[in-house]
Amino acid sequence: MGAERRSSRRFARPAYGGGGGSERITGLNPIREALAARRRELRRLDVRVDATHPGLVELAERARKIGVRVRELSEADGDRLAPPGVELDAGPLPELGLEELIATSPEGPGPRTLVALDGVEDPQNLGAIARVAESAGAEGLILTHRHAPPLSAAVARASAGAIEWLRVARVPNLARALEVLQGEGFWVLGADEQATDSLYDLPDRLASADRVVVFGAEGRGLRPGVAKRIDRILRIPLRGKVASLNVSTAASVVLFELGRRTGPAG
Repeated sequence: MGAERRSSRRFARPAYGGGGGSERITGLNPIREALAARRRELRRLDVRVDATHPGLVELAERARKIGVRVRELSEADGDRLAPPGVELDAGPLPELGLEELIATSPEGPGPRTLVALDGVEDPQNLGAIARVAESAGAEGLILTHRHAPPLSAAVARASAGAIEWLRVARVPNLARALEVLQGEGFWVLGADEQATDSLYDLPDRLASADRVVVFGAEGRGLRPGVAKRIDRILRIPLRGKVASLNVSTAASVVLFELGRRTGPAG
């Protein structure tokens, strides 16, 4: 069980953060979730005055209600706005250190789930995985400083706004971070199409424990140094002729299967 692996190990809290700069968020869902989550600085909502999508009125009203400036642009000035004609000027999402992520992960009746990415560099894949992780109830996402994209507007759009709610930690060394998590009571699970053990044969003691699930880049998979820190590497049994799944699809199968094993959704 997760409690078997707890220790009193302490580790320094690195100074991670989202940094300065500005993001121009587009799309109704990403903007709606950013306004609802309010985890980043919300500077201004630009709306084309001639836009007709009914959701724009709702967004403008919500923005004004929480004190965000709404600027209505003429057809000529608003021509730069992506359909349906709205854009949110916002600050970057906050990023945590590993210690802070662990300390603020709630310990409820079920196991805690963290997701770690090893070399997933495509913003679309990151956004899709963030959407899956948040929907599956994961408490956080772990990325590396190198070989992982920033939490950009492209990631927000690909996640349909889910990244606004999902806490993200950056670490300099994923293998070391996994070792720390093991010392804090987490079992480390990995996904790899070449693994011997099936996802569906995972023992109950691992399925019901606090866990961090690691997904590698498509094609390259898990790096050897990271794979050495994993307690159990699992494959998803495939019945068709295609021998692999997209990393975000694999994340969906693994995370929802783990959720099924540990109880119904709320």
